[in-house]
Amino acid sequence: MLPPGGGLLWLGLVLGSVCASVGSAAPGNSATDALNVLLIIVDDLRPSLGCYGDKLIRSPNMDQLASHSLLFQNAFAQQAVCAPSRVSLLTGRRPDTTRLYDFNSYWRAHSGNFSTIPQYFKENGYVTMSVGKVFHPGISSNHSDDSPYSWSVPPYHPSSEKYENTKTCRGPDGELHANLLCPVDVADVPEGTLPDKQSTEQAIRLLGKMKTSASPFFLAVGYHKPHIPFRYPKEFQKLYPLENITLAPDPQVPAGLPPVAYNPWMDIRRREDVQALNLSVPYGPIPADFQRKIRQSYFACVSYLDTQVGHLLSALDDLQLASSTIVALTSDHGWALGEHGEWAKYSNFDVTTRVPLVFYVPGRTAPLPAAGDKLFPYLDPFDSISESVEPGVKGKFTLTSVSQSSQAGPLQVASVPWLSWSLSSKKLQFEKTLPETSAGQDGHRCHGGRPVGSLPASRGPRGTALSLPHARGTCRAARPSSLPHPLVSRGAVPRRPEPSEAFSGP
Repeated sequence: MLPPGGGLLWLGLVLGSVCASVGSAAPGNSATDALNVLLIIVDDLRPSLGCYGDKLIRSPNMDQLASHSLLFQNAFAQQAVCAPSRVSLLTGRRPDTTRLYDFNSYWRAHSGNFSTIPQYFKENGYVTMSVGKVFHPGISSNHSDDSPYSWSVPPYHPSSEKYENTKTCRGPDGELHANLLCPVDVADVPEGTLPDKQSTEQAIRLLGKMKTSASPFFLAVGYHKPHIPFRYPKEFQKLYPLENITLAPDPQVPAGLPPVAYNPWMDIRRREDVQALNLSVPYGPIPADFQRKIRQSYFACVSYLDTQVGHLLSALDDLQLASSTIVALTSDHGWALGEHGEWAKYSNFDVTTRVPLVFYVPGRTAPLPAAGDKLFPYLDPFDSISESVEPGVKGKFTLTSVSQSSQAGPLQVASVPWLSWSLSSKKLQFEKTLPETSAGQDGHRCHGGRPVGSLPASRGPRGTALSLPHARGTCRAARPSSLPHPLVSRGAVPRRPEPSEAFSGP
């Protein structure tokens, strides 16, 4: 279905290669032979999941997805800020190419008319749909989520998201506050629902409509939690009793840390419950009992998110789409929970730049389900029998690189850093085989200028060594310039669809 392309950025490689190889394997295939794509992108989710070795977190549905998937242990965001990270991910361009380091410019007008991943699928016969926070809203996506270029239908945003930062958190005094910690009774909040619940419901409706469509689909679903404020159904607190919550293992601000490398977490200081602590600026510290409450609420948000992912994937099964849909799950960046004295993103520590990255490819990362079987039955995180599930694919995972000639060997995809902030003046090299062992959740390594060790050298698709120079203090993407990103058109202005091509549905 999709024309050949090349490149080493993870999303373009996996999605483009799999779809292209499926198409090439069946000459004369129609649109109905192409695999669908479900992209789940989460806000501020670090790899605190059971499938990444976290024994405390209850994430049975994402763990179950991982058990049928290829899991990347060392995926990193280009920048630990929402808009730059998402634009970089969806265009395949570095922030120093998109010229977006904050929230205040639109790349098509400010830096270049770069195509996006959903735009590429749309221009190749897919119905592309956006639910929730996929692009960052506002100027950075032209106040339109990059419509009409990226999406076949207008993007959906839940109506209840306008209450996220309002006074909907009932405090010990019985009054409503705009707090950081905001467990709620869903029945009592405005509209009686929460944004991520609405996004799941809309995504399931779209899947139901696309089941009978003659066109393949690309559906991106953006979940807001565990982004602050930690506003979630209060029953999820029960999964994490405070007596079970430990403090960060490395809570001190590193000695000699340059001030420019530290973020004073001003966005949480604006919350009423944090203001009441009367913390000093810039370093705090936050009292230990409140630290535990922050960590408790973050973990509760992760489990709440997991239920939404579980309902979505279960619907994919129920609609008999799991055998024909690639599922990719990732995050825009992580979030510090007290490590190095930080309570925010906006830094270059691993805990803010490292993200989960999981790919399910039907028949490739897991066998196709038999008739009547379910790959993704919903798992209740409150069920005591729900246990962490090991990732299904370890070691080497082979995809045909569509940028190679037919004589070239397969390209082995592995733990490719999606982010490469400069480590030192030395060269950074890729490792192209997925490590057999899980990486720890230590959060000690920093991408802001301290060497953390070099990765083993590897070979590119044509046998050339992948050795990427990095200069201190700059952000460089991990892609050789000789291999253009397959999802970026050069010089072509995105064409608005003709009226006859307009898609009316779902």
